[in-house]
Amino acid sequence: MKLTALGVWGGYPTRDGGTTSYLLQSESGFNLLLDCGSRAVTELEHELQPTQLDAVLVSHYHEDHIADLGVLRQYRQLYPLGQDGWDGMMLKIYGHAEDKYEFSKLTMDKVSEGIAYDVAKSNKIGPFDVTFLKTIHPVTCYAMRIVERRTGQVLLYTGDTGYFSGLADFAKNADLLLADVYFLKDKHDMPNHLSSVEAGRIAREAAVKLLVLSHLPQFIDLNELKSEAQAAAGSAVVVELAKPHKKWQL
Repeated sequence: MKLTALGVWGGYPTRDGGTTSYLLQSESGFNLLLDCGSRAVTELEHELQPTQLDAVLVSHYHEDHIADLGVLRQYRQLYPLGQDGWDGMMLKIYGHAEDKYEFSKLTMDKVSEGIAYDVAKSNKIGPFDVTFLKTIHPVTCYAMRIVERRTGQVLLYTGDTGYFSGLADFAKNADLLLADVYFLKDKHDMPNHLSSVEAGRIAREAAVKLLVLSHLPQFIDLNELKSEAQAAAGSAVVVELAKPHKKWQL
């Protein structure tokens, strides 16, 4: 499977870049959007016609992760039927149902269907099996372990979270760990986001192959963030910063 970064900033867009959104594609041709932050639609256009999306998977309902959901649906609603083969397919949007009001907004008549993922078991989304783990965050948020059934490849997306020990077990042996970070090592045990060293520690303990730092802060030296994460992860883990349109082939 292939992962492409669309938006990588946390909180708000800056420097011509948007907030958290990633395109995950299987070899079978299934296109899954992980979160849909600001600028997701225009960045997606550089990679894929937005009408070609098969589904969206949402970690939680903070605006920097869902800001472009409405824009995406408007795009699909207004796109001319028949153009580029567009057939008006309903978009499946998977989210948790613990916030009933926010979940209800995922459904739009004749455009999108909100589907509650089952956090107690594995969920089939196209060619992927997805399991969930509740994170530490001011609102309900879920980390996701996404396994491509045909290849067995594993993507672990932390969503937004403070550090807790269960993350390393959940991420065990993942091919790629996509980790929320927002702090340098001088801040740790924060109740909302990981620090550089906490992300590195999770990667080391989980024995992942690649750690990609996402949800990046706007106000610190990103090279320092990466260096601190690498020191904590150890030499066996490759650490990279997410950048718009950077791609990883698992």
